[in-house]
Amino acid sequence: MLSEIPHAQMTLLSPYKGKEKHLDQVLKDKHGMRFSAPNRSTGKADARCVWFGYGQAMLIGPVPDKALREFAAVVDQSDAWAVVRLQGAKAADVLARLTSIDLRASQFKRGHTARTELRHMMVSITHVGADAFQIMAFRSTANTLVHDLNGAMVSLASQ
Repeated sequence: MLSEIPHAQMTLLSPYKGKEKHLDQVLKDKHGMRFSAPNRSTGKADARCVWFGYGQAMLIGPVPDKALREFAAVVDQSDAWAVVRLQGAKAADVLARLTSIDLRASQFKRGHTARTELRHMMVSITHVGADAFQIMAFRSTANTLVHDLNGAMVSLASQ
């Protein structure tokens, strides 16, 4: 099943040099989660911190506490991203038709995340639950994202 994730606050956090530990502590104190390690996410469904590249994480859900600004560049990205959830027993098989990374549960465990290519667009894929993936793409490619995922689901269902 493919569903749109309701629009949430999305804020890119880029820690200032030497301030990573301070940012991590403030994030924990103010939002109850750690700054995500490479290829990982922290938090829960309504408040998540997703690794987004070298020295960057996307805070999804809460409005960022102002204390974060002392230790990181804090940039609102809410209007830039479309977010969908792909869920079901064959979700990893659907994604296997569109990306080259191994998303099997034995390799890509809950909380793992990757910035990767999905067919011909760059996305963020996060394993968020049993047979469930959060997929983020630039808002300008939202129609293409849904089209490609639907095509892969139809193709897999026809076998």
